[in-house]
Amino acid sequence: MLLSEDDTIDLKRSVKILETPGVAARISAVIGTPIDGALKRLPDGAQEKITKAVTVSLDQAMKAALMTMRDPEQRESSDWIHMGLATTSGAVGGFFGLAALAVELPITTVIILRSIADIARAEGEKVDEVDVIMACMEVFALGSTKNSSDDAAESGYYAVRVGLSKMVNEAAAQIAKSGVQNEIPSALMRVISAIGARFGVVVSQKAAAQILPIIGAAGGAGINAIFMDHYQSMARGHFTVRRLERTYGKDVIRQKYNELAEEFRHKKSFKEASGTTNDLTPGSAV
Repeated sequence: MLLSEDDTIDLKRSVKILETPGVAARISAVIGTPIDGALKRLPDGAQEKITKAVTVSLDQAMKAALMTMRDPEQRESSDWIHMGLATTSGAVGGFFGLAALAVELPITTVIILRSIADIARAEGEKVDEVDVIMACMEVFALGSTKNSSDDAAESGYYAVRVGLSKMVNEAAAQIAKSGVQNEIPSALMRVISAIGARFGVVVSQKAAAQILPIIGAAGGAGINAIFMDHYQSMARGHFTVRRLERTYGKDVIRQKYNELAEEFRHKKSFKEASGTTNDLTPGSAV
């Protein structure tokens, strides 16, 4: 089945977004130093704190989503409202540094998830449905460093989705059957753990930048703006792909996506793409 011209453009834009992870490069541009150097400055025990904060944040975000997403009516997303909330939270985190991560990250993660859901709704998803909420959670696993277990024959994006699919389906079925009360179901905890491994990579980069003495509150707000923009872009690409899958079928879009991803890798190196901030925005030209 041939895609329409508009849908082909949308899919190309999504490929460009989803196959170009650029948070580290963009943060490095803000702080004026490579993020690798900032990562080396993390104090002993910092990674353990980050891992714990990531798990708690995803846990709380998931609970909040399941309890509060009750308005599936399609409308335009309010990206700038969520951006403003996230930058305010980042200003607090930048002022207090790593010590504030356990408080700031859960708040920021819930805000990001609400923005992801807002974008999903704008793309025609029913955000009060469990499988859509799980698709929103998947966004936190997108755009980080690829794991060695990723299938080299797939794009990075589809490798992540395939890797999570069985766990996500099991979690959705468990939630539909038993709901979420005081404890997160075991199947969902496995999903959170898998997503957290990737989300933690980006959080570590964010935390490393925010502890630098030169950052402060203003820099923390700027880093959170990059953080939010990254996941808004990932969400836009992800739910555009899902919209096209509903129209043309999953197999058709997956094949076309992988073809376009291969073309993209030949046309432009990941290094060049990740250094061009404007190319990562959902509305950028292809």
